[in-house]
Amino acid sequence: MRGIAIAVLTGFAVAAGADEPKVPLGLLPLIFPADNPYTAEKVELGRALFYDTRLSVDSKVSCANCHLPKFAFGDGLMVSEGFQGMTGRRNAPTVINRAYSLAQFWDGRAATLEEQVKGPIENPVEMNHSHDGAIQRLRAVPGYVAWFEKVFGTREFTIDHVAKAVATFERTILSGNSAYDRYKAGDLKAMTSSQVRGMKLFFGKAKCDECHEGINFTSNGFHNLGVGTDKKEPDEGRFEVTKDPKDWGAFKTPTLREIARTAPYMHDGSQKTLEEVVEFYDRGGTPNKNKDPKIFPLRLSPREKKDLVEFLKALNGEGWQHASAPDTLP
Repeated sequence: MRGIAIAVLTGFAVAAGADEPKVPLGLLPLIFPADNPYTAEKVELGRALFYDTRLSVDSKVSCANCHLPKFAFGDGLMVSEGFQGMTGRRNAPTVINRAYSLAQFWDGRAATLEEQVKGPIENPVEMNHSHDGAIQRLRAVPGYVAWFEKVFGTREFTIDHVAKAVATFERTILSGNSAYDRYKAGDLKAMTSSQVRGMKLFFGKAKCDECHEGINFTSNGFHNLGVGTDKKEPDEGRFEVTKDPKDWGAFKTPTLREIARTAPYMHDGSQKTLEEVVEFYDRGGTPNKNKDPKIFPLRLSPREKKDLVEFLKALNGEGWQHASAPDTLP
């Protein structure tokens, strides 16, 4: 019912039909935009485009350069590398469970996945192409022309069609059926005793669920933890989008699904391990002019810290491993 309610309120439609994508244990039914409904063929087109370097100006960078399956659709780097090895300011967030996400990017500047897909193509540090240039290159590939016609009913496809295909693929990259999900479903042997203690800390003393809530372990909100605010020129985060002083230094709360596989952490990749992340929270973040009041010293014991890390490992799951590169591209 919740998925249906969300669909009605936001113009999204619940996936339906014989080829409806199945979601792993612990997740809600997938919903798709009313103007970009799900089809299996669209997912496959989006998968090809996601892995195709021809979207970049030098045909060397694809979406998958920063979102690799072996890193649970992150890239394992502090900050990502794009066109000619140039680097940006921020760590590549995982694509996993973006179907349940609201605003995209660390600063929330894209309202939808479709809008997010278009950003890196024109970004000079990422793909350094133009939308028109990318489309003309794809239109020169007969296989893509036929594929777009089959999926969208037109041979004169645009950047919006590309974005819709890639976003549809990304909405099927899911993680659920974790040890935590199985434990909650009644399998009391699914988690270790340390993980169970860590779960109680997460939802209790540590109050992690005040920001990392729900089935996707995120409120989709923006918070200032103090990460990087002690630098000479701090990243202003959400403030760059809204220009609202209360958003200075605030960044989107990421999902914790697959968190043990997506190091390093924080928007700048400054925390190398989960142990470092727990220590950061334990000392109450980094003081600054706009630190969120929800961030305060936790004063955890060594065993509590270990248990919390072990619980986070219990959020590794299944459902995204199918989304590997296609054997061939058009």
